Amino acid sequence: MISLTQSPQISSFPINSPLPRRNTTGRSSGGRVFFPPNSKNNIYRGKCFAADQSQSQPQGSEQQQQQKSQRPRKKTRQLDTDKKDGIDPVGFLAKQGITNKDFAQFLRERYKALKDLKDELLKRHLNPQELASGFEILGMHRNVQHRVDYMDWAPGARYCSLVGDFNGWSPTENSAREGYFGHDDYGYWFIILEDKLRDGEEPDEVYFQQYNYIDEYDKGDSGVTVEEVFKKANDEYWEPGEDRFIKSRYELAAKLYEQIFGPNGPQTEEELEDIPDPETRYKAWKEKHKDDPPSNLPPCDVIDDGRDTEEFNVVSDPAWQEKFRSKKPPIAYWLETRKGRKAWLKKYRPGIPHGSKYRVYFNTPMGPLERVPAWATYVIPEADGNQSFAVHWEPPPEMAYKWKHKHPPKPKSLRIYECHVGISGKDPKVATFNEFTDNVLTHVKEAGYNAIQLIGIPEHKDYFTVGYRVTNFYAVSSRYGTPEDFKRLVDEAHALKLVKGVYLCFLTAFETDLLGGLGLLVFLDIVHSYAAADEMVGLSFFDGANDCYFHSGEVDRWLHILFDETAYTMKMDSGSVPKVKEANTNFGAQECSNMEIMMWMVEYQIDGFHFHSLASMMYTHNGFATFTGDMEEYCNQYVDNDALMYLILANEILHVLHPNIVTIAEDVTLYPGLCEPTSQGGLGFDFFVNLSASELWLSFLENVPDHEWSMNKLVSTLIGNRCNADKMLLCAENHNQSISGGRSLAEILFGSANSKEALLRGSSLHKRVEFPMSSNKFSYSLANRRWELLEDGFHNKLFAFDKDMMKLDADGKILLRGSRGLPNIHHVNDTTMVISYLRGPFLLVFNFHPTNSYERYSLGVEEAGEYQVSDASIVLNTDEEIYGGQGLIGRDQYAQRTINRRTDGSRFCLEVPLPNRTAQVSAVVKY
Repeated sequence: MISLTQSPQISSFPINSPLPRRNTTGRSSGGRVFFPPNSKNNIYRGKCFAADQSQSQPQGSEQQQQQKSQRPRKKTRQLDTDKKDGIDPVGFLAKQGITNKDFAQFLRERYKALKDLKDELLKRHLNPQELASGFEILGMHRNVQHRVDYMDWAPGARYCSLVGDFNGWSPTENSAREGYFGHDDYGYWFIILEDKLRDGEEPDEVYFQQYNYIDEYDKGDSGVTVEEVFKKANDEYWEPGEDRFIKSRYELAAKLYEQIFGPNGPQTEEELEDIPDPETRYKAWKEKHKDDPPSNLPPCDVIDDGRDTEEFNVVSDPAWQEKFRSKKPPIAYWLETRKGRKAWLKKYRPGIPHGSKYRVYFNTPMGPLERVPAWATYVIPEADGNQSFAVHWEPPPEMAYKWKHKHPPKPKSLRIYECHVGISGKDPKVATFNEFTDNVLTHVKEAGYNAIQLIGIPEHKDYFTVGYRVTNFYAVSSRYGTPEDFKRLVDEAHALKLVKGVYLCFLTAFETDLLGGLGLLVFLDIVHSYAAADEMVGLSFFDGANDCYFHSGEVDRWLHILFDETAYTMKMDSGSVPKVKEANTNFGAQECSNMEIMMWMVEYQIDGFHFHSLASMMYTHNGFATFTGDMEEYCNQYVDNDALMYLILANEILHVLHPNIVTIAEDVTLYPGLCEPTSQGGLGFDFFVNLSASELWLSFLENVPDHEWSMNKLVSTLIGNRCNADKMLLCAENHNQSISGGRSLAEILFGSANSKEALLRGSSLHKRVEFPMSSNKFSYSLANRRWELLEDGFHNKLFAFDKDMMKLDADGKILLRGSRGLPNIHHVNDTTMVISYLRGPFLLVFNFHPTNSYERYSLGVEEAGEYQVSDASIVLNTDEEIYGGQGLIGRDQYAQRTINRRTDGSRFCLEVPLPNRTAQVSAVVKY
């Protein structure tokens, strides 16, 4: 589709193409000035262009030229331009073999709507960076001029103020000013919280005095006055003669007056005679001064080409222009006028101190309302009968976290560890960010993962909702700690490195780079598909109107089918900022959601995002419909085109501004083009999650006897969408299975069994998690981790298998083998329950039969050689005793030579021992 550039104009270049930029450095030396017709009573106006327009204009009347410029471009010309730019709105259809004409037309219409949306957005925003950086303005932010600025968006409100413990919860003390100083026509409110002078202190001598609060807070406390800095600037910056008109501000005006009217010109308006038009005055001045010697004035001239026109070319000396442009503005001197934090603390008391509780107060048609601000960065949720409130987070420099480490490079294959901070501790309580950093990250790294995916980080309604009923999209959940604690978690995850069994997670960035360490990527599970329906702390009826963050009046469209009144669907359109009632989210949520994504990246250095439950936003039925695979289901009246355009826009902005970002789509419907480039009609995600795999395993274990499992169904489900197999992420178990009242696979496999046979079944094929809620009397007994079990022999063996399985990919790059991420599956047998496939030089064989073992099982292979399951680090045998197996395969059976016999359609045959419920990975050694 169309990708955004840094230019204020729309470009049709795709994301993966070099982005065109307007030349802002090479300026022309010419310009144009317009003189009006000769008229004594006209008000004269000048107009200049930056580019050289010296070429003659095409002949013809102005009306003809205007009509010609307004002619619509032909459709074929537009398509040709798009093709030339590498854009094809239906480009991925041929790749995936899709021939449905209705879907192709849907993509073309979406392309046009997206292009119009970008045009509209870039009328309001200079570039994508500005579009996604609203979080730096909205909410509460420290201003360098000894004050705090607060901005919010509430178009339905008639009055806005801040209330909190800093002003006695008064709704009148800190309110938005009247008129455009406090409220604009678009619904934005602006409030200034001035710092208060301490007793005995005088106001600053200059009204623009600035202070360093956090960054370089120790600079500016030298005691040098503003007057001394300005004198230094005048002495050092200006060359002799350049500061002439600075020291004598009225000299230039007086000289111009004298040139126009003479030394004894009129002193009153009545004495003022008719003033000649500019052209006449310029020609007279030029004739009078044609013999004057060179001066310090800018060497400019006007070229008259003799035509009867109001347009003249203005030229100047290139050497003078270069000298003028090479002079940098005196910003360094301006910054030197800033005073330091000590000077600020000596003179002022913060208008709103760090840690202050506050809410925003609105007067609306519904009456007075108090709300937790939508842009708050730290919120204390409702608890023990106390209402929720925001906390002003402005820690002093000694408390603010300072980043030490760089982002790890993006790996070619991902091994992601899903985790929830609250249940990660060993004690029956809500664990903290610091406990997770100190105790859990080392386990994750030791297990061989290269990324963690954090669930439930944005502030949300009720702990048992696991983070999916979001109330404050810009706030780190206070249940686990402070924003600074979360920054530390991310930073230490980035630095985590294992060297000879020792974890080096507290090194400087330089030391980490020196060791060549690769840390953990940190992904965030973000929920833009629905939000909490709460009014005080959520976004529902935020400004008293039901269309502030949600679809106006469309109750059926807000309410989430599954969650009913507890969740709304957010509105995503192009006309405003975000809309929500756990509400399906509205997409002028376009801007809000893009701001949220960028905030997590800029403020917390997040490496990627897992977009949760896309079906809830992409369809008005929230994905709760039967999908048969008919393409009409992806372009009918139930498809929310606004949501699709938001996802395209989000992926484009993220990948343009942060090329190494990772975006993951969670969509049960596998919408066509999820991971295709936006320039080819796709949605632009890097990966998608195949949720069918975890659902299949759950169905097999709970509903199908072990000996009736279908190997063909298993293979077809695991392969999923062949067109994007290299973009597919698989997990044997989805976290929703065990944290939504269901049972984990471990609980199903092991249960309360204490027999060797039951344990063997569980360990061969592979505790329940339950959040505190009213049904379990808010018990934490099942909402924690039993890390001490890793010291137990049985669990330690499972952990050893997990580590070696991850090592198989880390060392052997096994997930990168094959054609476009697909394995070469050459043997699937439902009767014997055996599956075998190749990935590069690796042969993987699985025997799922619960009872049948095979002493010499025949498999077809294409390459002759010796297939070994040896002590090498890149092979695996699940029946090893170190993994909890029975050790039925002897060491003398670890190497098997191929037989020259055609099997499974392959040229050679390999006979391998296969105990029941085991798997093995062999590496081919050619001879």
